[in-house]
Amino acid sequence: MNLELEGKVALVTGGSRGLGRAIALRLAEEGCGLGICARGEEALHEVAEEVRGMGRPVYHQALDVTEAQGAGAFVEQAAQELGGIDILVNNVGGNRRVAFAESSDRDWQEILEVNFHSHVRVSRAVVPHLRQRPAGVILFIASIFGREAGGPGLSIYNTTKSALISLAKIMALELAPEGIRVNSIAPGSIRFPGGSWDRRCREDPEGMAEFIRANLPLGRFGTAEELADVVAFLASPRASLVTGACLNIDGGQSHSLI
Repeated sequence: MNLELEGKVALVTGGSRGLGRAIALRLAEEGCGLGICARGEEALHEVAEEVRGMGRPVYHQALDVTEAQGAGAFVEQAAQELGGIDILVNNVGGNRRVAFAESSDRDWQEILEVNFHSHVRVSRAVVPHLRQRPAGVILFIASIFGREAGGPGLSIYNTTKSALISLAKIMALELAPEGIRVNSIAPGSIRFPGGSWDRRCREDPEGMAEFIRANLPLGRFGTAEELADVVAFLASPRASLVTGACLNIDGGQSHSLI
């Protein structure tokens, strides 16, 4: 299927490793120019070189999107360098496991900044640029734990991911008249080199084998490339009727009925 992404420009936050790297490379393979940002300059540069190797234009900037001015500056510079913006994939995220009663204001504020406020800032900066295109797309990488309970110690993570899903729904309603689609994606357990699931599998193979038997109906972890394929579809005109949705990418792991 031709996803009709040739010549589009996509921004991907957290684009240096893991899910963000896979998403950026998949969009480049489909013909997109890329604007990518992350905190680590070396890994970000490597991804940018891979994109250039495909013959696609790329702008990369090392920054922390939790810094208010940095997020807006990245969007503006990327738009200038790449000639506009068609797609935004909000991928930055983090976690901090702590029992609710022991959590501090600082715990909440730091994860809210990474998982929610940074997405708000980048999206707000992108909307004026999407309005200049025939159609625009904003995607949020949330989690299945934004749709259902994530378990003890995950009150902060659960709250921020639920907030992203809710934000995407309201943005979709507000921006639909302008031809801008907004969706969220809820990954389950995705294993990629250097990620937390990869580390756990290497440190505790027996425990992870039991986790897979108990929680993953397909009998394996998902891959970053599988998630990136879905992102590319949702970012494309082939998904032109899909807005305000939250799509699980979890191999049947989640338990929510909706």
